Amino acid sequence: MSSCATRPRHADIREGRRLPAGLLRELEHPADLFRHFGPNWFAAVMGTGIVANAAAGLPLHVPGLRTAATAVWASAALLLVTLSSVWAVQWLRYRQVARSHAHDPVMAHFWGAPAMALMTVGAGTLELGQDWIGVEAAVRVDVVLWTAGTLLGLVTSVWIPFRAMTGHRVDENSAFGGWLMPVVPPMVSAATGAALIPHTAPGEGRLALLLGCYAMFGISMFAGMVIITQVWSRLVHHKVGPAAMVPTLWIVLGPLGQSVTAANLLGSAAHLALPRSHATGAEIFGFLYGVPTWGFAMMWLALAASITVRTARRHLPFSLTWWSFTFPVGTCVTGTGALAAHLHSTLLTAAAVALYVLLVAAWITVALRTLRGCARGTLFLPPAPRPG
Repeated sequence: MSSCATRPRHADIREGRRLPAGLLRELEHPADLFRHFGPNWFAAVMGTGIVANAAAGLPLHVPGLRTAATAVWASAALLLVTLSSVWAVQWLRYRQVARSHAHDPVMAHFWGAPAMALMTVGAGTLELGQDWIGVEAAVRVDVVLWTAGTLLGLVTSVWIPFRAMTGHRVDENSAFGGWLMPVVPPMVSAATGAALIPHTAPGEGRLALLLGCYAMFGISMFAGMVIITQVWSRLVHHKVGPAAMVPTLWIVLGPLGQSVTAANLLGSAAHLALPRSHATGAEIFGFLYGVPTWGFAMMWLALAASITVRTARRHLPFSLTWWSFTFPVGTCVTGTGALAAHLHSTLLTAAAVALYVLLVAAWITVALRTLRGCARGTLFLPPAPRPG
């Protein structure tokens, strides 16, 4: 669901512009290079991790795919450790810069990215990492990452909207896909928490986990509906806006695809905690909610793709917003795969494979451009001043 955005004022950084040699000489410490690091960087972890997780959830067997997916999961885990270390250093050396993100009406929303990054890597650990570290260790790692990500996500789902409502200056044409970032983590908790239900002791604890996941499903579903409506209204009344923000339209796919995933995975696990009649209803809900929502997600995908192509023909500058092309599409893969497995649908299986091909192509493109941006130093430049 990739934050996946950076401030609109980053749009004026040209792809060919390199980090000035003078700036390199002025660095008192190598860590100073990451002074302007923001929570939106964790979208790279989300986008990488979902490539692995989506592969594991495809409703068909492809030789060698699980091995490749496990290697990608390991890359996401390493990236999570690296970015977490960079963020910790920033909080130690540049606390004011780190704190300022919560006061920025754009960047504040990407506080949701670290929470989702934690849970994405945790889910991959349980699904794929167990091949390397064993089931017991994988469950323990996932419990830690899922718990940390869930707690942080519950905080961001209240804290960031509260700041937007009471402190940020928000114009009537400000709504964009990034507004979903702080409220989507509870939906990720619901989807990834379903895999922990079989590993939870039967009884009240297992029931509490299931009910908690459904409650978090509701948090994101209703908040997401409100925000998606605002994004649609902004597009109709104020049009597309800055090119650098166009990729964030893809974030809308995040809560849609993830909710389909959660509804079906929770429905499949409900029999472990609920009476048979209730469990059957939960499983049916996965279908009745999932298929209509999947249809709207595919419509939005076509709409976002059309706007993106139109913008790219003019100019679509590279920035971290491009990670919006990965995680949200990945949630559509997992949602489509969960529906296909639930309904034994050949059509949905084919759709899941097609979406996964799109995901991999987007991930390769964005990852290479990100590596190039890091090598050139453009991604480490301070934000350009806002126009007067």
